[in-house]
Amino acid sequence: MTAQERDKYVDWLRALSLIVVVVWHWAFTILDWKPYGPEPTSPLGFTSGLWILTWLLQVLPLFFYVGGHVHLLSWHRARARGTGIGAFVWRRIRALALPALFLSGVWIVIGAVVTYTFHVDWMWRVVLLVLSPLWFLGVYLVLIALLPLALWLHQRYDVLTLIWLGGAALVVDVLRFRYGIEWAAWLNMIIVWGLAHQAGFFYDRIVALPRRYDIALLWTGLFALFGLVYSGIYPGSMVGVPGDKFSNMAPPTFVIVALLLFQIGLVEVLRPAMERVLERPRWRRLNDFINRYSLPLFLFHTTGMAISLGLSWWLFGTLGDRIPPDSVWWLERPIAIVGPLICTAPVIYLFGRRRAPVRQTQDKDVSGSISSDHG
Repeated sequence: MTAQERDKYVDWLRALSLIVVVVWHWAFTILDWKPYGPEPTSPLGFTSGLWILTWLLQVLPLFFYVGGHVHLLSWHRARARGTGIGAFVWRRIRALALPALFLSGVWIVIGAVVTYTFHVDWMWRVVLLVLSPLWFLGVYLVLIALLPLALWLHQRYDVLTLIWLGGAALVVDVLRFRYGIEWAAWLNMIIVWGLAHQAGFFYDRIVALPRRYDIALLWTGLFALFGLVYSGIYPGSMVGVPGDKFSNMAPPTFVIVALLLFQIGLVEVLRPAMERVLERPRWRRLNDFINRYSLPLFLFHTTGMAISLGLSWWLFGTLGDRIPPDSVWWLERPIAIVGPLICTAPVIYLFGRRRAPVRQTQDKDVSGSISSDHG
């Protein structure tokens, strides 16, 4: 596939996934400042029924799915150029790990300096909150390292691999909820996200399916979500909510497998309409722009948020949110995005201006599906 033949819908799904994650963190993170430091919470814990929106807004399954497709595509291109699997994997690990390690190192130094100089013990909680969204990058690094195994399983066992991974995720939940083996739950950090990533290897085949199969996939995932959630075993929310017994995300449960099916079906049902929209010049430029700046945006969006909150405290003496959130808080949500965006924009520009535009890039770096591969 040449640059002119790029799948614009794949780029759009990548961009949409990223924007939803960033906007969610900026607009819907509630910070409760306690004597021991900031404690994050969510409006989902205070608003009945709002959790249903997370079935659309928790987009990490879709993100890993698209990443798996781009990984496979990039590997085929690299192999055609004579690149070995070891060099291919190492380049992607390096491309993703180095920026994340740089950001982590800077914040650890800031935390140490502030704690030592001003004796602010809760500064480490701030550092942890800023860096916590990077958890999924750690999972992605493991999946990149396991790529040779994933490719072998795909070639040898094809769709059986997905069935086995789905079954393994269900077995882990049985061990966790039926037999109380809590440590087993963390196996699903690799099994569930590995399943979503492996499903991306079937992207081309899913696209080629008749439309009735897309609708069937959507309804299968939706019915599975309703059945699992209303079984009374799993929470309804696809993100952590204060007051729930546990989270479907940390570590992921079998519910995320159902969510993956639902979201794949949904994006395929929407594909024809969105492909027409993405052919429009303005939408094409927007798509290219977001993808070009996506990696620095994700990496630094919590840094921008922290800077924005610090400036708000310094200039206006305000810090933290109203708990529980009232109608004024909800009306302020669009404004809540402005400050972090302004504070993040300079870093986005400095890092993004050195990256080639998406339309000029033939091989996409899939280390997290959010950065361009310049070979």
